[in-house]
Amino acid sequence: MRSSRRGQAAVAAVVGFSLVAAACGGNDDGTADDTDTTEAEADTGDAEVDDGDADGGEEAADGDAEEEVADVDAGVQEDVVEAAEDEPGPTQGGVLRYGLEADVDGINPTNSSLSSPGLMMSNAVFDTLAAATVDGNFVPYLAETIEPTDDTFTVWQLKLREGITFHDGTPLNAEAVQVNFEAQRADGLVGLAVKPFFPEENATELIDDLTIQYNLLDGNRYFLSTLTGQLGYVASPAWLAAAIEDPTLNQAPVGTGPFVFEQRSEDSVTTFARNDEWWNGEVFLDSIEFAPVTDPASMTDLFLQGDLNAMQTTDPASVQILRDTEGVQNVVDESGEESFAMMNTEAAPFNDIRAREALALATPRDNYAAQIGVGVSTPADQRYTPGNPFYNPDVVQVGDNPAAALPLVEAYCAERGTEENPILGTTTCSDGKINIELQWSGPAVVQTRIADILDAGWSEGGFNVTFNELPQDDHIQQTALGQYNVNTWRQFGAEDASSDNVWLLCRTIGFISLNWPKNCNEERDALLLQGQLLENGPEREALYQQIEQVTNDDYTYVYFLHTSWDNAFGPDVRGVCDRLAPGGEELICTTNGRSWFDTTYLVS
Repeated sequence: MRSSRRGQAAVAAVVGFSLVAAACGGNDDGTADDTDTTEAEADTGDAEVDDGDADGGEEAADGDAEEEVADVDAGVQEDVVEAAEDEPGPTQGGVLRYGLEADVDGINPTNSSLSSPGLMMSNAVFDTLAAATVDGNFVPYLAETIEPTDDTFTVWQLKLREGITFHDGTPLNAEAVQVNFEAQRADGLVGLAVKPFFPEENATELIDDLTIQYNLLDGNRYFLSTLTGQLGYVASPAWLAAAIEDPTLNQAPVGTGPFVFEQRSEDSVTTFARNDEWWNGEVFLDSIEFAPVTDPASMTDLFLQGDLNAMQTTDPASVQILRDTEGVQNVVDESGEESFAMMNTEAAPFNDIRAREALALATPRDNYAAQIGVGVSTPADQRYTPGNPFYNPDVVQVGDNPAAALPLVEAYCAERGTEENPILGTTTCSDGKINIELQWSGPAVVQTRIADILDAGWSEGGFNVTFNELPQDDHIQQTALGQYNVNTWRQFGAEDASSDNVWLLCRTIGFISLNWPKNCNEERDALLLQGQLLENGPEREALYQQIEQVTNDDYTYVYFLHTSWDNAFGPDVRGVCDRLAPGGEELICTTNGRSWFDTTYLVS
């Protein structure tokens, strides 16, 4: 299956159904990580990065290694040093210290809100059933084969590789995969990414010891893409059972991955040690230490001082510093997530399209781009970047027009201004302005600056704005429960566009929602389900362009920037992009802010 999210030479993000990872964006442009998810990932705007000098050429690095710079699909810049000829090959040893933009509530793929930092740590300890290749395809990973049984793409059979065991000695078999699936489906939040897409009964069937069958509600040609993220992680069923009895074990994951959990101090350091028995080859690093640093400027300083070997960031100012610093190896991707403001359409005032359109018109997009994007991240009108086949050139994100917002505000307040705003517990209007709360994930200096920028524009356009800064986990929870008016968020950017359906379909709206704005559009639903059946080509491209126009017309999102994710590595790091699938296919090395570690090693 080929993804069209990245185009012909795609190299980037696979959120799949990774929960709150994309959606969990928790911040916009460089702050404590979100969404959506989804992320799922909040307002860590997905800023687009300036391609700079990424021209596909080669130049000498430090005189003894060749530095390859690849510009892939106008969005991915790889600036990774290859081992020089006189450099020894990979050897075991060393500790990789990796800076993360936030911590997470746990590292259990069946019940944790795994934003980008959580997915990063999960990549050390878990393997996925499928993986994404650098050319935009999807291949089996823990699985040996994953195939549809007919051309409706509603029934898929997955056969596992033989002889793989979890870190606790439990065998990996079809029953273990089924236990993980059912645990995810039963969870209050993670289940929202599972239940809407499978029947209540016989969602999976055990065919034999190593083969499981998935029965989908809707045909999906791109089903493999959903098994490359959180829903593709497989944890030890014995550990999952123990974690139910003792929830503290959610912090001590057990998988099949290249590293074994060692210790964890939340909001401090989480350590994983090398798994010498890993099923897919030799692992080189002795251990990995993950350290959350919510302020991007502080994390950049720690990295440049040598206290960290690697870091992730979406902060454009930090990205620029890292790209301008000699010896820093950058893998920069702007073709994944987007940053935006997102409105709750279920509650007043944004259950009225006039209020939503007014907020969009009053948004100071130019000021945001100048002060937050700082010439590194590019403005976004929609989910896709120019050059992506799904990009619709006719879709324009309105903004920078507070004067046009005022008549809409006046009409709304005249008709509905005395109604209650359930979030603020007061009337929806006062003094002729609409009362709203802006929520974001922090603490982070950049996020506070973003709030001030938005407040200045929205106030001029007829809104009274109050602020609510929350820790990432609380921010995600309140968003899922619809306890917000408007927030800043980072989301989308799945390797295949169909995997982003989880954030958009009517069926993912409920008491707890992954369709965070709770905006149901049946016309869009029909298009989204059709899109996951079509082969990549002109028909599918036209359909997704239509989806972007329908979404734009609903005024639920106010796009800011295409997120510039930078995974930066120190001069002593090698092997980051040497990953291979068991079948020999070359795999992506970073996606939406997270990387993998099985081929990474250090040189002195």
